[in-house]
Amino acid sequence: MLRRFGHIAWLLAFTLVQLPMMLVTGLMLLLSFALGMVFLFSPQVGMVRRLAEFNRRLVRRQTGIDIASPYLPAPAPPVPQPDGMYRSERTLYKTPRVPAWNNRWKWLVSDPATWRDELWLLLDPPVKIALVPLFVLLPARGLRLYGLWSELLLAPTAASRLAGQVTHLRRTRNLAADSQAAEMRRIERDLHDGTQARIVAIGMTLGAVEQLVEDDPKAAKALLAKARDASSETLTELRRVIRGIHPPVLAERGLADAIRALAMDSVMRVTVDVELEHRPESPVEAAVYFAVSELLSNAARHGDARTASVDISGNGPDLRVTVTDDGLGGADPAKGSGLAGIERRLAAFDGVLALNSPPGGPTTVTMLLPNVLPCHSAGGTRGMPRWKTVTVILLWGTAWCPTFPQGIVAGVFKAFGIEEKAWFLPLYLPEPWQWPVIVAMTLIGLLMHIMAIRIPATHDPDRYMEEASVLKPWCS
Repeated sequence: MLRRFGHIAWLLAFTLVQLPMMLVTGLMLLLSFALGMVFLFSPQVGMVRRLAEFNRRLVRRQTGIDIASPYLPAPAPPVPQPDGMYRSERTLYKTPRVPAWNNRWKWLVSDPATWRDELWLLLDPPVKIALVPLFVLLPARGLRLYGLWSELLLAPTAASRLAGQVTHLRRTRNLAADSQAAEMRRIERDLHDGTQARIVAIGMTLGAVEQLVEDDPKAAKALLAKARDASSETLTELRRVIRGIHPPVLAERGLADAIRALAMDSVMRVTVDVELEHRPESPVEAAVYFAVSELLSNAARHGDARTASVDISGNGPDLRVTVTDDGLGGADPAKGSGLAGIERRLAAFDGVLALNSPPGGPTTVTMLLPNVLPCHSAGGTRGMPRWKTVTVILLWGTAWCPTFPQGIVAGVFKAFGIEEKAWFLPLYLPEPWQWPVIVAMTLIGLLMHIMAIRIPATHDPDRYMEEASVLKPWCS
């Protein structure tokens, strides 16, 4: 109880900060739009957003209601044109300062959360004052009600959630495209510098053989032997390039055996531990394979490591990969393109990379790819809460009653003038009420059926799409 009163005291004390800030920010907003001092708008919004963010933390700590940040993603920095100029609408600028300011202005003005924060700052003090009696008599209910009020104005809107998802998908798409382009350049370089040069050499050797085959057969045979050796080396080079695109062992035997093959080919002593009940999808396997290959190569080449371990496991639908080596440590993504390339690969699957590499070692790299494993490999998805299960059972067990005997069947009896009323309750009502009640009963039954299907469908959409059917519109 004392703790709740302490939380209430914090909220009321915060009101003493809100009131003067309300006057200051209101004056800045008035000057921005009434007198054209638009340079005051951005700092005014920043002040209000800091107050709103502080209130979100207070509500989270005091009521347990987690209010996420609702703001639309900030605009990207201006990009120069081929001539080095920066465009803002129809005007060109030599520096990005004005275009960046314009973009920020439009971002702040067009964000609905900006104006909801302004409304919250205006209404929040009187709301808290009005809740004081409830705070005193029922502090837990008062805090809960205030948390719901804060969530009403400060929580993310559908537009901000959608905009955040679009921005994330755009960023992921760009990273994936960059990673693919880098891979294509690497493959082109390998073919040009290795395989193509060897094939040209073989062609020149065969041309020399044609000139020597009649005059110097022994020299021609020697050149043919060199050409045969060169063709074998070219084939080996081509196989290496193919493995760099998509290793055959990965396609044929899966991720576990492909990682074990990497371990056998490594100059280090590598132990591999894979605990996956089912194979991930092919793009996920390829991303993990090349990431582990890059990490083992870096450990041997740059870290002077002698031993390494690879651990791959599933945690529900998430795939977790940990690579540890006893090298020199000091790995830094900013010092080379290897780790940055791995991050680009993982970003295509919303994956993250965590690096722990103190000087002197050891180096531990942990990669987490969320929601990439099939549902059945996660050991089954989390079942519905008991109250949802009971609700679905009750709905399926009772929905037939209003739908058929009290709805459709009663309507048939009424339409054909059948005098038998049996236990069809609408037929016992006065004449003007019978048809409205029949229609209402039918609609209530249909609504109960819809809810019985919708509850499990919204609880686990992936499983529902996988298991439900027309004849069984639920998940067992």
